Formats: sequence, C-alpha cells, structure tokens
Amino acid sequence: MHYVKAKGILSAKNGMNIYRGCSHGCIYCDSRSKCYHMNHDFEDIEVKENALELLEAALKHKHQKCMIGTGSMTDPYIPLEKELGYVRKAMGLAYKYGFGFTCITKSADILRDLDLLIKINKKTKCVVQMTMTTYDEELCKKIEPGVSTTKERFEVLKQLRDAGIPTVVWLCPILPFINDTEENISGILEYCKETEVYGVICFGMGLTLREGNREYFYQQLEQIFPQLKEKYVKTYGNQYQISSPRNYELMNLFHQKCRRYGLVHNNQQIFEYLNAFEEKQEYRQLSLFD
Repeated sequence: MHYVKAKGILSAKNGMNIYRGCSHGCIYCDSRSKCYHMNHDFEDIEVKENALELLEAALKHKHQKCMIGTGSMTDPYIPLEKELGYVRKAMGLAYKYGFGFTCITKSADILRDLDLLIKINKKTKCVVQMTMTTYDEELCKKIEPGVSTTKERFEVLKQLRDAGIPTVVWLCPILPFINDTEENISGILEYCKETEVYGVICFGMGLTLREGNREYFYQQLEQIFPQLKEKYVKTYGNQYQISSPRNYELMNLFHQKCRRYGLVHNNQQIFEYLNAFEEKQEYRQLSLFD
C-alpha cells in the first residue's frame, strides 16, 4: 500500500473511492483497464490519506442531502480496511451529517459495520449492493479467489434482510463457457428470492475486456482453464464487449424468474432507487421534539 494526497473525494454523482487497486484477485476485474490511469501495481493499494477530511468538508457544504456511494472501482472491504477503517469512518460521517449511504462489495466483512448500516437506515436510507457471479462454490473460488464465496455473500444478505437493510444484487459478469449456464443464473436468483433483495442489476450475459484487464484475464485463463484461452481468442479476439453465445436464452430466463420472484429487474428503475435520498418520517418527528 501507499498513501497519496487527493484533491477531491466526491464525484459529480456523489460517489467516492477511498482506495484504488484491489487484492481480491478476481480474474475479470475491469478496474485493471489502462483507461483508468492507475500508475501503480493493481495490488499495491493506493490510499487517499486525506479522504475523510475531504469528505467531511464536502458534506458540511452540500446544500442538499443525497445518497453517498462507494465501491464502483474498488471493493471498499479489501483486507486493508480492517487495519485502516476508512470506510467505516466515512460511513460515520454520512450518518453524522444526515446523508444516505450505499456501497458495492463482495465481502462478508461489511457485517463488521452492521451497527452503522442500521443507524443510517433508521435515519435516511442505506442500501448494500452485493455482486454475485457464480453459484458453484468451487468455481467461485477459482475466478474470485480472494473474496467471500457466493454462499458467504448469501449469508450476509440474509443478515441484512433480518436487520431491515435493503439490498441490491449485481449479476455480473457472466463469463462465456464458464458460468453462463441455466443452473448458475437460477441458483443466484434463488438466493435473491430467499433474501428478499430489492432488485437485480444485469446488463447481459457477458463481460467487458479492454487493454489492461484483457491481458490479465487471458493470463488467468491460461492457468485455470487452459483449454479456454484459445477458444476466447478465436471467438472474441480483442473485442471490448464479450457476449455469451447463450445470452438471449439466459436473459429470457433471468427476466422470467425475476418476474416470478417479484424482483425488480429494470436497471434504470434500480439506479433511480439507489440514487433517491429518503429521510425517515419517524426520525424527523424525533428530531423536532427530542
């Protein structure tokens, strides 16, 4: 890891990345792409040492409350977070100043902050977004080696459900010839049904590959699924959008099961929900008369 001084912390859409780089080792990670201009080894985590100071200043001066998000580029619950606790402190600032909070993760470590998630959700809105790609546990360990398995993430979703924390699942990426099966999609959606997630985001059955992450992905394929690398190169070459040959039938299955299970599966509707700030009526009444 190494520290840097950041000039700002919140994006125009109120997202933030306290860390840059990741040690989870997912073979398909788009954040390795050169277009993000990460001028250091991906596993050498960049820490914005003044992130909390910048965040507090930004929240103090915001004219309107909103949802604050994290995790779009780097999973906030990388192992380093156990040592530094920057994400927890950022969450505490969101609570202190009355902002909503949402994060995307694949890690069961988020449960360490369950107390804060509950406090924020009582005051405004807190949504946990969990990425799930692979129902098969052994396959999951191969393509996402440094992170909680899908079954462990399922257990997290159950605890969040029981705590009243709304959740959203990202069903992506789906890797052609690896996890693009009916069993995989059905298994993950069964988990979503049981844990009563609000909705499931899916942009199609496939993944994106561009300079930086393509080379790493092919390198990992060579080690884990050596027979598949040549098939990928022959089928897709240097394409950016990699779509499963089974995309049409699997997307039909996806929408069909989401309708049956009562899961929102319109991406735009889910993003609108994630971005919508709420202030709980009961909290407003307490603050008025407390």
